[in-house]
Amino acid sequence: MESPAWHTESPAQRAAKTQQTESPERQAKSPAQQTESQAQQSESPARQKSPLYYIATMRPVDSEDDERIARHRLERADWGFVTIEQPVNIEEILHKCDPGGSVLLDSLTALLANEMFSADGSVCEQAADKIITGLGIVIRHFGNIVIVSDYIYSDAVLYDPLTEHYRMSLARVDRTAARLCDAVVESVYTNIIVHKGAGAFDAVYQKMR
Repeated sequence: MESPAWHTESPAQRAAKTQQTESPERQAKSPAQQTESQAQQSESPARQKSPLYYIATMRPVDSEDDERIARHRLERADWGFVTIEQPVNIEEILHKCDPGGSVLLDSLTALLANEMFSADGSVCEQAADKIITGLGIVIRHFGNIVIVSDYIYSDAVLYDPLTEHYRMSLARVDRTAARLCDAVVESVYTNIIVHKGAGAFDAVYQKMR
């Protein structure tokens, strides 16, 4: 399979943009803003131990991406995070981080897009398998890790087969992360929904408030 110019816009971005028309609530905040809000809320529980690592998986493709990255770096400037750019091969962070530190991985959505769609237009259909293997190693290696992903499954749009393959692959990666992590938390605007590990999360959440 070949991808038509995915180097300018990935299926993840295409699917997320389409979701903006789903409801007035979604129109109130763009998917990009939702992702930023999720990452910001995730940064607080990650700041429970030291040293702190921010694993940035986003690979910029235009000036808007560059601006977002610069803004994120500015927001984290005084929080003590060491930023590690890791757009692919997530297991390589094992050699870059202290296993006793706290890790914020942001995000699985971008990581999968990078692994699946190359700049030359080629597509790796087994990208999810690679990430699932690496993610399992990473989660078991670090005692404290927060992982950010995006919910891109609720719309009724019929996408092209390649985008659907991306969405199904992300679902597989998300389910793996949910199974291996102690807590699973959904952030919907300012609402926090705990799907797993309420006891483990509540202790951290009280420190965030």
